[in-house]
Amino acid sequence: MLQLSNIHKTFYPNTPDEREALVDINQSLKPGDFVSIIGSNGAGKSTLLNTLAGTIIPDEGDVWVDGKNVTTFPEQKRASMIGRVFQDPMSGTAPRMTIEENMMISLGRTKKRSLFKGINKQVKQDFQSHLARLEIGLENRLNTKVGLLSGGERQALSLLMATFTEPKILLLDEHTAALDPSKEELILKLTRDLVEQHQLTTVMVTHQMEQAIDFGNKLWMMDEGKIIFEAEGEGKSELTVADLLQNFQNLRGKNMASDKALLV
Repeated sequence: MLQLSNIHKTFYPNTPDEREALVDINQSLKPGDFVSIIGSNGAGKSTLLNTLAGTIIPDEGDVWVDGKNVTTFPEQKRASMIGRVFQDPMSGTAPRMTIEENMMISLGRTKKRSLFKGINKQVKQDFQSHLARLEIGLENRLNTKVGLLSGGERQALSLLMATFTEPKILLLDEHTAALDPSKEELILKLTRDLVEQHQLTTVMVTHQMEQAIDFGNKLWMMDEGKIIFEAEGEGKSELTVADLLQNFQNLRGKNMASDKALLV
C-alpha cells in the first residue's frame, strides 16, 4: 500500500545551515498496517510525514501509494488517496463554515460535486450517520460553525473527515498533543475505532512512547533523518518505554534528547 524507496531530503543545501532531514529511507507498509513513529525533536518525523502528504518533495527517491508513483504529486493531487489529521485542532477545518459544509468539502476530495448543489436530504442523512458514530452529539449540529466547537470536538470532526471518504493512507501528525487528557482519551478511542472500521493503512507521529507502543502493529524510531530502530508484531507489543530508551542509547551512543513528552 505504501512504499518509500531511497528517500533523501536536505534543507538549505550548500549553505552553513545545510541539514539532512531524511537519509536513505526504505520502508513499505501492507494494507491495514499501522506504524507509530517516535524520535526527538528534529529527528525527521514531520519531514517524513510531509513527504508522504506531498507538502515536501524529496530530493531523491520515490513514494508509491497503492502501486502508483506519487513522488511528484503535490498535496492537493494526493488528497483523494491520503487523509491527514494535524496536531492543532484549528487546522484541517474551515472555522467560518458549518459542520455540514466542512464535510461536503471533505467529500469533494473524492467526488466531483459542487458544494451547495451536492447538499441534499440524502447527503445530510449520510453525514448525520457518520457523525453519530462519534457519540458526541455532532449529528444534531450540522449547521453549527466549526469555529464554535471545542478543541476535542473539532479534532473528532477532523478525524472523521479524514477517514469517512476511505483514503488509501491515513496520516496522524501528533493529533492528540494539543488536547487535555480527557479529550486525548476520546480521540485515541475514535482513532482506534475508525482505523479498524475502515481497515486503514496508518502512519502516526507521536512524542508519547507509551502511545507508540499501544497503537499499531509497527514502530519506527527516528534520529537525524534515519530510521534507526524498528519493531513489529509481538516484538513491538512486548516493548516498554525503558526498552526504547535503552535501544536508542545503544544505537546512538547517547541518551535521547531530554523531552518530558517522550516519557509519557
